[in-house]
Amino acid sequence: MNYDDQVKNRMKRIEGQIRGLLKAMEEGKECRDVVNQMTAARNALDRTAALIVSRNLEACIREEEESGRNSEDIIKEAVDLLVKSR
Repeated sequence: MNYDDQVKNRMKRIEGQIRGLLKAMEEGKECRDVVNQMTAARNALDRTAALIVSRNLEACIREEEESGRNSEDIIKEAVDLLVKSR
């Protein structure tokens, strides 16, 4: 699977958020601030996972249908991936 620069840049921003979160924890920042940053990082990961699945779902459906697999199974698998990521 090929991941484009937009997805890679999202992951780099998330990496920066995590580093900022660790710094906040080391500095003893307020619990509320730390949890808010954790929530923001988790939401960014969730949105990136959804973007990856949505961008590749159509291509996967086409490939799998050519190999004889039912597209409904592929869609269910994609939904399961998104649910599992939560």
